[in-house]
Amino acid sequence: MTAAPTTPAGYLWWLVTRQRARVAAGALLGSAWMVCLMLPPYFMSRAIDDGLTGRDRAALLGWSGALLGVVVLLAWLGILRHRTMSRVRRDAFMRTAAAVVRQETRLGASLPRRMHTGDVVAVGYGDVAMISNILTITGPGVGAVLAYAVAAGLLLSVSVLLAAVVLIGVPVLALLVGPLFGRLQRVESAYREYEGGITVQLVDLAHGARILGGLGGAAVFLERYRAALRQLRAEGYRVGGVASWIQALAAGLPTVFVAGVAWLAARAAATGAISPGDLVAVYGYASVLTVPVAFFIEGGQDLSLGVVRVRRVVRFLALEPDRAPGDAAPPPEPAPLADPDSGVQVLPSTLTALVSASGAASAEVVDRLAGFVSSGAMWGGVPLERIDATHLRERLLVADNDAHLFAGPLRDVVSGRGDHDDAAVRAALEAAAATDIVAGLDTAVEPQGRNLSGGQRQRVRLARALLADPEVLLAVEPTSALDVHTEALVADRLRAAREGRTTVVTSTSPPLLERADVVHYLVDGRVAASGHHRDLLAGHPGYRALVSRGEAE
Repeated sequence: MTAAPTTPAGYLWWLVTRQRARVAAGALLGSAWMVCLMLPPYFMSRAIDDGLTGRDRAALLGWSGALLGVVVLLAWLGILRHRTMSRVRRDAFMRTAAAVVRQETRLGASLPRRMHTGDVVAVGYGDVAMISNILTITGPGVGAVLAYAVAAGLLLSVSVLLAAVVLIGVPVLALLVGPLFGRLQRVESAYREYEGGITVQLVDLAHGARILGGLGGAAVFLERYRAALRQLRAEGYRVGGVASWIQALAAGLPTVFVAGVAWLAARAAATGAISPGDLVAVYGYASVLTVPVAFFIEGGQDLSLGVVRVRRVVRFLALEPDRAPGDAAPPPEPAPLADPDSGVQVLPSTLTALVSASGAASAEVVDRLAGFVSSGAMWGGVPLERIDATHLRERLLVADNDAHLFAGPLRDVVSGRGDHDDAAVRAALEAAAATDIVAGLDTAVEPQGRNLSGGQRQRVRLARALLADPEVLLAVEPTSALDVHTEALVADRLRAAREGRTTVVTSTSPPLLERADVVHYLVDGRVAASGHHRDLLAGHPGYRALVSRGEAE
């Protein structure tokens, strides 16, 4: 699939060109429907002048039959137009949704660092839906222009004055509403930005409700959230105020316009300048013109609102991941990992621990070793940033301490994308010391494991990583929420489960460090010392103080 452009105009044009035939059909049907709306007034005028006034029964029946036929034609064209434009909008919706999801996947681990959760939710739902409405302009919008031109031509055959009024009046109506479109864009932009922040608070509230309740801070947070909602409501009223003026003018101005044209036509008919049939025709043309005028105004409103959403989407699509895509193959065999920025070396088939007073510093080393960010990290002499991401993720897995837990039966939550039998799932839960927290593999897990404790969630995440059985596992603080006894149990089982595989853990846990083959002690993000846990305890006071503090805690 062709990548979507990252400019608003280019993106809208991309949506059109992805379905050229359907958009062309929508424009053709919309134009035919709009132009055919001008036929009933003409047929009625002929029926009056030729049939009633001229007392010609055949002409009256003929024009009446033509009027019935065009009404049936209009109904048929209207159905086809609506069906086609619905497909155009749905196609645009799905393409935008696919582009957003594809970009989320492309950004991967970079996404949380580049955009708030609330903004992602707003883009993925509200913005996508609004953008698809803009495509309506390609159907009835095109037809409205043609209908305007046809109506002007028909009126020229009746009265030059009336034609001039229509030709000048319709653009004036659009100009009267035009300034409101710019204001609508400004207030809508402010509303959307504020809405994204509110969504972030809502997500935080949903995820942290239990913690807030335990700390007694739920009432405070809720009051802040209510205050933010009141402000959002005020911003929404501003948007609604401008939109209501546009809608009121869209309904009112065409009515005033029709009344003015009808008044002029009535005066012309009273003086004999035009026939009674022409009077009916002029009134019909002016009445029908309210349809394209309404489409002009509604299309302008959709465009004004949609452009705000398009800008948000293209900004999101323009984001670049922290590492550039690579095309190199990973080493064919297990190979050392090296991070020159920190001096960390990870030998294959070993359990390596990273110890730092700052958990963020250790996590940054893991991000580089995992190829999440551009760096000088190497895997078997091949720069990680040059390795194809798909092949890299097949062999190297990062187990974050806060990795997302999806809702579903425990079996599915632990299995991930793999197809594992129950025996393999139970073995992974056993290795993570997680068999005591569930009644069975069908135990329901809520989103993010909200029905589990912190330690239980941590062990489920570890079981999922162990079941994946990657060649290289990078685990960030895998036992930080466990008690000492469970931590020691997990440390023993982790080493056994990963025998012959490369494993890196970040931790200050003595049970884990005791079982590591190599411990790298980091100070200010650089390796200050490396060796076995006991040797570092004896030779480095800073390491000893850091690990002893972790043991005391």
